[in-house]
Amino acid sequence: MKHLALASASLFVLAACGTDTSTDAAKETLAAAEPAVTMDAPADPSARVALFGDLHVHTGQSFDAFIANVRATPDDAYRFAKGEKLHIEAGYDIQLESGPLDFLAVTDHGEYMGILPVMATPGSALSQTDFAKSVFGPDAVNPGQSFQNVGITIVTGEEVEEIYDRDVIDSAWGRAIDAANRHYEPGKFTTFAGYEFTAMTQVVEAKTPAAANLHRNVIFRGEAPDRLFSTLDSTNPEDLWDWMDGQRADGRDVMSIPHNSNASNGEMFAMETYEGGALTADYATTRMRNEPVMEITQIKGTSETHPSLSPNDEWAGFELYESFIGSAEKSSPHTGDFARTALGRGLALQGVGGFNPYKFGFIGSSDTHIAAGPFIEEKFWGKFPADGASPEARHSVPPDGAKTWDVAEVEVNGPIPVGPNDMRRLLAASQYSASGLAGVWADENTREAIFDAIRRKETFGTSGPRIKARMFAGFGFDASLLSDPDLVAKAYAAGVPQGGELSGGDGTAPGILAWAMRDSYSYPLQRLQVVKVWTDAANEAHETVYDAACSGGALPDPETHRCPDNGASVNLADCSTNDGTGVGELKALWHDPAFDPSQRAAYYVRVLENPSCRWSSWDAARNGTPPNPDMPSTIQERAWTSPVWYNPE
Repeated sequence: MKHLALASASLFVLAACGTDTSTDAAKETLAAAEPAVTMDAPADPSARVALFGDLHVHTGQSFDAFIANVRATPDDAYRFAKGEKLHIEAGYDIQLESGPLDFLAVTDHGEYMGILPVMATPGSALSQTDFAKSVFGPDAVNPGQSFQNVGITIVTGEEVEEIYDRDVIDSAWGRAIDAANRHYEPGKFTTFAGYEFTAMTQVVEAKTPAAANLHRNVIFRGEAPDRLFSTLDSTNPEDLWDWMDGQRADGRDVMSIPHNSNASNGEMFAMETYEGGALTADYATTRMRNEPVMEITQIKGTSETHPSLSPNDEWAGFELYESFIGSAEKSSPHTGDFARTALGRGLALQGVGGFNPYKFGFIGSSDTHIAAGPFIEEKFWGKFPADGASPEARHSVPPDGAKTWDVAEVEVNGPIPVGPNDMRRLLAASQYSASGLAGVWADENTREAIFDAIRRKETFGTSGPRIKARMFAGFGFDASLLSDPDLVAKAYAAGVPQGGELSGGDGTAPGILAWAMRDSYSYPLQRLQVVKVWTDAANEAHETVYDAACSGGALPDPETHRCPDNGASVNLADCSTNDGTGVGELKALWHDPAFDPSQRAAYYVRVLENPSCRWSSWDAARNGTPPNPDMPSTIQERAWTSPVWYNPE
């Protein structure tokens, strides 16, 4: 790839406390339909339930996790997700205090999967290689540095010949499939066979070694093949999609889920192909068939948007990760890095060329590298074992026992008196987020039902809390729907859920039914928002954020479209909170005050909790020191629904 005036809304609000490499023939066959798999409509979609899970989990079978002293197995990851305690090699135990997850996929890096554990096993053939001795041998001075020196090479398709053992990789992959099958309990706990396709491209303009992130997690609906496809086969994601089409032709449905577009140097949602060619309708169809959703939030930050791209969105600066992956090099935001701007690009491409490669839904997941996602700020344990060992390791308290930051010599954005590897880790750990979770509205807790919910984009992502977020859009909605006991059934009958498409109408704005319910383990809800992205007659993209429902029964200002302050506050000394008028449930029927039936648009719902302490402030409060001034002191946890698209045709 080349490097490259608003009217008042018609609004009805209800706010109340709630309870708490395939063949060409196969490609041609599959390109004829989107999605590739035909799914029968359920008898009663109104009976769909919200399920929460994590589709991005690494164990000691991943090269970067093992070198960081992670020894957890896929079995450990599944047991943790089901509620069991997990011991971390750095000397502490962790457990999901908010209850078991509904589904999980272990997604270890496909590149060199299982190689490092064998390299570290005395007597194995791989342990006798020079590479292994440089990392694990008695004369290894800095194993992490030795491995970091070839880290980018490992995921850019250049084989490290002496440690490339395909039999070992295939064996590790087979064990991963077996673990997923062993822990699958239909109706109670769902597992998926999966792995990470860890593609990266060199950032040539960077002052220090840095790579742009094009990572994807590959998730199988059921049966998985004996051999996976990684960047050792091809670094081009389009070749991955071709391979996936071949798998699907052989009866194995599969999808890939891109993540950390926020560190892609503009490449994840680019206006050209990986090789620099023009985007086409075939490209769009192939991409959407294989990548129906993207990961909008995870431990390495949020990929919704950025303040420089959304200057009128007061909440755009949420949990930003502003370094390239595995590098101290600061990244700059690009239009191709974020979900919201990518939605705009897709609409513009639809207007110009009649196709849209960026009509994706949203999920969240963790990207944990210790087999256990950190979803709660107060209990944050980071990404690697060292992160959870002490607050100093996370850079959330002053070093060397100091009580103020005035005397601290270590600053997040200043000189750090340690080696380059430690500098990268400190910078990264400071930016890590206690996030995130994938939410689906599924018919039941099975592989088929959850996978199909993702395929149709009836999904949402959260920054950690188990907020239930739902959206419908339709032309036949009226105010009585909000209090109707058959609300969900009627919304399905008269409209489309998140991930769907609308067209037609009589020229009036469709009704957007936005709905969210709090996580009883987290904080009350403050506001419910509708984010609109649209293109004008010149195919230029625009965006607006509207508050649609306010806590305490308040109404958004008709001019600013913002809720009044709800009185919620945070005491940083002990992280106690004042709920103000925060509520357990927010629901609204919203109509776009600037709707133009000739303009393409995408709408999605975002819900915000009341402010609360970020994990770094929890560390500081427990330590009796002020929060690190270079980190956000508070956070507003949130959830995002997949969009609904309006097409004027």
